[in-house]
Amino acid sequence: MIGNRIKELRKSKKMSQSELGKFIGVSQTTVTAWENGRAEPSSSYVAKLATFFNVSTDYLLGRKTPDNNGIDLDRAIDNAMSFDGKPVTDHDRKIMKQLWKAYMAGKE
Repeated sequence: MIGNRIKELRKSKKMSQSELGKFIGVSQTTVTAWENGRAEPSSSYVAKLATFFNVSTDYLLGRKTPDNNGIDLDRAIDNAMSFDGKPVTDHDRKIMKQLWKAYMAGKE
């Protein structure tokens, strides 16, 4: 799975394997091995790749986040204030949840 993600991200930046290798400090052969599933990057290289591509290590590893976004979203909305400084209404909360869920669905 990680090899597919590395390849997908590298191609989205229109980079060669050699260029990616130079950026993170490995050979083109190593990048090829990662992308073909013959080897996996160490945790330190997973972190470097995530930073380089501006993604999470969980994304690189193919993990899905737990479906507890509703709980975290509720807490975030509870701490939020509307533009004029008044507490968020139930109507505002409902709209924010719908917008966030639609946004997240579009990312996948």
